[in-house]
Amino acid sequence: MRILLFLATNLAVIVVASFTLRLLGVDSYLSQQGIEYGSLLAFAAVFGFAGALISLFISKPMAKWSTKAQVIESPRTPAERWLVDTVAELARNAGIKTPEVAIFPASQSNAFATGWNKNDALVAVSEGLLHRFNKDEIRAVLGHEIGHVANGDMVTLALIQGVVNTFVIFASRVIGSFVDRVVFKNEQGHGIGFFVVSIVAEIVLGILASTIVFWFSRRREYRADIAGAQLAGRSAMINALARLKQESEVPDQMPDSLQAFGINRGARAGLSALFMTHPPLEDRIRALQDANL
Repeated sequence: MRILLFLATNLAVIVVASFTLRLLGVDSYLSQQGIEYGSLLAFAAVFGFAGALISLFISKPMAKWSTKAQVIESPRTPAERWLVDTVAELARNAGIKTPEVAIFPASQSNAFATGWNKNDALVAVSEGLLHRFNKDEIRAVLGHEIGHVANGDMVTLALIQGVVNTFVIFASRVIGSFVDRVVFKNEQGHGIGFFVVSIVAEIVLGILASTIVFWFSRRREYRADIAGAQLAGRSAMINALARLKQESEVPDQMPDSLQAFGINRGARAGLSALFMTHPPLEDRIRALQDANL
């Protein structure tokens, strides 16, 4: 969930920024100077990393808003008290500041962590997960999310996304300029063909380049599983993953997108596998069983 929210926010920021730059005449100014690849690359890097960093800094409020997560300011029930205390204990053991703890309304078993740095994070769990998982399994899920925070996954993700954005902005303008001159025969400045093609290319390349981010996300899940096992116990982490797998295999019990840890029902094949944010559950369970903890 945190990955999809981050990518959606990042793409929106980049597209809005592109339109704004066109309205302000920045692209027109660059076109008047002709494409100078060094300057274009610097321009792409500045706005590419700006888009990724903006997405990082607003990731926590965006997650709260989009999931309707309610932060537990003062626990009202024994379950909320246990949840807050467990997160605090796991965070202390992981060597980070206690994140905000929230619950969001969803029947699916789901959890996520986000935030711009490890000492200003949010850990949220769904009502469905709290109702169906036992305490050891919930603790393992929380350990997994704390692992993401302690490993600095969101910051690393933002840096990778900044590089991806730089490539997308740079390549889309090169493609737009090429089409404008070769197809539309525009030899002076850039015409409407450049602006339309570069925007379309930016969106298409942004979606395709997101496979790099998804690959990173899949690799980090294994590390977060190990962190969950170290913080809450290997058997508890394996049991939590096994329960998620069991739920995903029950017909009509879960929607096509199980969403717990961002998992999709069943393993995908071919090109669709490139857009998976998480590895198949059986692979994660096997990796944990073989891990040297």
